[in-house]
Amino acid sequence: MIVAALYALVFFTGDGKPYPKLGIDLQGGTRVTLTARTLDGQPPTTESLNQARQIIETRVNGMGVSGSEVTRDGNNLVITVPGEGSEEAKQLGQTAELNFRKVVNMVPAQAPPAGTAPQAATQQPGDQEREIEEAKRTRQSTDPAVQMQALQALDCAADDPLRGNDDPKLPLVACDREGQYKYVLEPVFLEGREISNAQAVPPSPQDPGWKVSLDFKSEGAKVWADFTSANVGQQAAFVLDSEVVSAPTIQRALLGGNAQITGQFNQQSATDLADILKYGSLPLAFDQSEAETVSATLGVASLEAGLLAGGIGLLLVAVYCLLYYRLLGILTILSLALSGVVVYGVLVLLGRWIGFTLDLAGVAGFIIAIGITADSFIVFFERLKDEIREGRTFRSAVPRAWTRARRTILSADTVSFLAAAVLYVLAVGQVKGFAFTLGMSTVLDLVVVFLVTHPLVALASKNKFLSKPSVSGLGAVQRLGNQNRAARKAAVTTAKEA
Repeated sequence: MIVAALYALVFFTGDGKPYPKLGIDLQGGTRVTLTARTLDGQPPTTESLNQARQIIETRVNGMGVSGSEVTRDGNNLVITVPGEGSEEAKQLGQTAELNFRKVVNMVPAQAPPAGTAPQAATQQPGDQEREIEEAKRTRQSTDPAVQMQALQALDCAADDPLRGNDDPKLPLVACDREGQYKYVLEPVFLEGREISNAQAVPPSPQDPGWKVSLDFKSEGAKVWADFTSANVGQQAAFVLDSEVVSAPTIQRALLGGNAQITGQFNQQSATDLADILKYGSLPLAFDQSEAETVSATLGVASLEAGLLAGGIGLLLVAVYCLLYYRLLGILTILSLALSGVVVYGVLVLLGRWIGFTLDLAGVAGFIIAIGITADSFIVFFERLKDEIREGRTFRSAVPRAWTRARRTILSADTVSFLAAAVLYVLAVGQVKGFAFTLGMSTVLDLVVVFLVTHPLVALASKNKFLSKPSVSGLGAVQRLGNQNRAARKAAVTTAKEA
């Protein structure tokens, strides 16, 4: 029933493709280089670059075990994601500086009339610092006349030099995300760092469209409540990296310490924005290079070698079990096969649900897990043979052997799982993939042993044909058990006669 439910999810949810996602080292990926820029034009500090890299790595982990890589290359950060994930890589590098500003004026966006773009006359190609300063002089002026001139001149279709560089203490002239409206905004009254949590909210019959729900920290909740109480009927702009993503009208005072960002969101864009806001703003602004495709670092040959190693390991375990355990060996092979089926289905679903990608380190984790699973069978079977040696029948020995073996199996798997968990927490990069697959396989080992191996052995012990010594492979053990039982009876008889 579990396998049926698992594969119903595999074939009838998501894209329906029954294939796990592969990591960078197996299928290649997409690389985006982020070049850091500062307001004063000076090189970024090592501390700020390291902080940015750590935040992006946190975003990667928060968005799933995807096998993405984030590395420093001088003053650049290089993000590599498996597959054709260029948009995902670019999303990870967004500065995500969310602030809240009161709307002073809003007009429909139009192409700027000729001769009314004051910043265009002084722009110098390649002089990024000067371009930013000129935009600040006009679009962040405190003079209402200059603000209106900047509002008319602003071109929402052009690249924004203020992206992530606006001064929160000054007013701001900005466009919305869709380029449909232009705004004059007051200085920031609430910073995005006061957000404690963010999550995507799906549409409902009463409120269609995807949204992003925000929860504020205690101080931010107080500021938000005071602002909404004093500005009912006014607009509050949610400004992400100098761009208005939503400017709702305040209908009533909001005292619960939460807010919602509405806009032209779909599920992916709402989830991306929520993840970025949840895991923090970057300390630097970045310019993005074009996404480029990178080939697999180890390639299909390495995958084939890993699968070959796993196949040889399974074959050796199967041969050993058949020679040593006979019927019990066949049950071991059936259990291992079912374990492989379950693992494969879980890999496919994890790739859809949390972005998990299988790399060579993960394959190594699964190969090691074969030995852990086989150990559980051996513990059970050897305990069963001990019970039979003491003179019990195959049928009566199974429940006693299982009760005693179960504690050992649980203890051993707990130790293995804890080791994998500690390794996952402390490790970085592909070692995390190894720890993840090892821990997951250990959990699935318990599922297979408890729900498959033990029931199969119990059923075999109750079948006349399968419980025959010549079939079960327990003939020698049963003969020894009969001898021990006869010896004990003889000793009891002798004692009574004495």
